[in-house]
Amino acid sequence: MANHKSSIKRIRQAETRRLNNRYYGKTMRNAVRKLRTTTDKSEAAAMYPSITKLLDKLAKTKLIHENKANNLKSKLAIYINKLV
Repeated sequence: MANHKSSIKRIRQAETRRLNNRYYGKTMRNAVRKLRTTTDKSEAAAMYPSITKLLDKLAKTKLIHENKANNLKSKLAIYINKLV
């Protein structure tokens, strides 16, 4: 167990950040999954900007890699364009 005040605080901060990262990662995965199951083009196009914003935020905070965010945005755009 940690003996220093600073290391105890670090443990608390790490746990808080871990839970936040877990929440935002799960939220992102669910949003992408929801868009991929959408079959209506107008509905998918309406969802796309908010999902790209979320992906960009997560890439900016290094929760996901910038290339992963760009690849997901590209694949989602291709999927939306293929819808009828």
